[in-house]
Amino acid sequence: MGLTLFLFGLAVGLFVQNMSNPRMALSAHLEGVMNGMFLVILGLIWNQLILSSTALKTTFWLVIYGTFVNLIAVIIAAMSGNGKMMPIAGGQEGTRAIEGLISFLLISLSLCMLAVCIIVLFGFYKHMKQKTVEQ
Repeated sequence: MGLTLFLFGLAVGLFVQNMSNPRMALSAHLEGVMNGMFLVILGLIWNQLILSSTALKTTFWLVIYGTFVNLIAVIIAAMSGNGKMMPIAGGQEGTRAIEGLISFLLISLSLCMLAVCIIVLFGFYKHMKQKTVEQ
């Protein structure tokens, strides 16, 4: 999944100048590449996490949602030129529907990724604590 997202991020980079907001398109390119690397790195430590199977499944789907929706939300903003929640990247206010969609995606992915980081830190902490006890 990580390499797929990384590839999508690279592909977006080919179309930066063709989008309504090239600065936002560059952000989408970077989001795809960085989130793809995040998934690869998370995959490398996944077996070290000490979590219940339910927590692992939940974390898996939260991280997949969060990373892919991050790319999708910023691509929508880049193609439409909208995205007032991202003014640094030049997002302009659009219609209620498009702004509502972009805002929902950004807020939901942010909450997902915060939850993922907390769960992964907890699972890795339990792993480190167990290693300390074994020594």
